[in-house]
Amino acid sequence: MELVRATNRGLRLRNRSTLLTKVFLDGPLTRQDLVRSSGLSQPAVSNVVGDLIDEGLVVEAGAASSDGGRPSMMLRVAPGFAAVIGVDVGETRVRVELFDLAMTLLASSEYPLDPARTEPAAVAGHVLAGIDAVTARAGVAAADVLGVGIGVSGVVEQGAQAVVHAQALGWDRVPLQRLIADGTDLPLHLDNGAKTLGQAEMWFGAGRGARHAVFALVGSGVGAAVVTNGITYRGASSSAGEWGHTTLVYGGRACRCGARGCLEAYVGAEAIIDRYREARRGRPVPGDDEESQLAALVDAAATSATARRLLDETAGYLGAGVANLINLFNPERVVLGGWAAVALGDLLPAIRAAAGRQALRQPYEQASIQLGRLGVDAVALGAATLPIARLLASGGVRD
Repeated sequence: MELVRATNRGLRLRNRSTLLTKVFLDGPLTRQDLVRSSGLSQPAVSNVVGDLIDEGLVVEAGAASSDGGRPSMMLRVAPGFAAVIGVDVGETRVRVELFDLAMTLLASSEYPLDPARTEPAAVAGHVLAGIDAVTARAGVAAADVLGVGIGVSGVVEQGAQAVVHAQALGWDRVPLQRLIADGTDLPLHLDNGAKTLGQAEMWFGAGRGARHAVFALVGSGVGAAVVTNGITYRGASSSAGEWGHTTLVYGGRACRCGARGCLEAYVGAEAIIDRYREARRGRPVPGDDEESQLAALVDAAATSATARRLLDETAGYLGAGVANLINLFNPERVVLGGWAAVALGDLLPAIRAAAGRQALRQPYEQASIQLGRLGVDAVALGAATLPIARLLASGGVRD
């Protein structure tokens, strides 16, 4: 009898998870839409939806259009059921954003970082200050926050408390989760920033509908998330996707990780700016930070042969890197995201052409190469989905 009860309870939780996930990702939907897409019976859908409405997770959102007869009611997640926080720990700034459960941005806060001294304690302090700032600004109580997702550069080793390995930042087994947890009781979820960007684009952006995709993050540094059959590939210790530290030129430019010739040493924003400075015979690049300096380079390309040549080279390097991803993983889509990819968006045709010259013909012809659709907020948005993914998997049962 206990086994039967446990089996029934497990089946009901799976049904709740299935239907809640569909409403979250694809809503608004009618009950009949859920019957068709889930394969569950009408009574099962009605029972589960009734429970989700009673618990405040799902709300009716008006009547669907009808050709006659009684119109069906549309269902969506209840935006006010809970709030979530997403954090982008980049190499030049920490961005903290607060969303409702419908992923509407309620408040945001940013804290600049000195790229030369990215101290873990300072990063943790910015994250905690940001949590306080966005919840106060939006008038959201801590009890109403489902959790805090944090996307960070480097390898995130999961465990009871995640630790971060980021050679480019000089971080070795940094207990970042513990440092942040010392200042808050909110549930914390850490992952690599390229992987949170990939999840955001899979759920809401350029990756929707794809089963096999690679999401490349181009910022100060470079990373990637590999999705195969709808699931992010992590490898033995979650370090899969360190695309920026694949070798592009053997014995080439020095990389921040300590190796030479890494892709990041050619196409990361810091490296692009450094290459432009070298091309200008050491003259400084206009701008106060990497974002403004890269923008100055892009603007200068309209009149400067040096700037134009450097951007053309960068497109070639990026295209070669994308070709490697296509040859290795045979994706349907390669999506370029991150703030530097946004700034270099006009290079996309040249990147595609360079990838076509370097990749094997058949997998290249099957793959589309495109820019992400979520802009510079993709890492933080994806980080905010980490506690939501936990909620969906549990069928709406909060930790």
